Amino acid sequence: MAFLPSTARAASRCAALGLMAALALASCSAAPSVEDADVPAWKAKVLPSASTVAMEGSGKMLKREPAVQEAEVPAGNYTLTVACDGGGKAFFAVSSGGREITEAGAACNGSYEATRVVLPAAGTVRITASSVDVPLIYAYQLVPAQ
Repeated sequence: MAFLPSTARAASRCAALGLMAALALASCSAAPSVEDADVPAWKAKVLPSASTVAMEGSGKMLKREPAVQEAEVPAGNYTLTVACDGGGKAFFAVSSGGREITEAGAACNGSYEATRVVLPAAGTVRITASSVDVPLIYAYQLVPAQ
């Protein structure tokens, strides 16, 4: 039985497409889960290095519960750098003396966002990290402005 040239070309195209699909599936690997993430290693890669840090935090947000941290911080001008990964968006609210100072948001794609923060007086600063797009990992640092 002889094949027509067009039939042979069609068969070789189908074989090539099948091979490419098989290779694509074999090369796919699932992204690591948030539960298994190494947050300190991720934080070291995603946030810029700083010689002086007034306040910092990081962790895994597995439920829609805010993560709150407080620290004594001197008055001055600061930069709040925030990042998250896992999908969606995270928000970081900064308050001092019961007064909201600012809020910053970050798309959870592994990049970071920076926001200026002015603290008019020394005191207890509270940073609240929150998101409805859980699970995710997050990190932030408050550093003196350059």
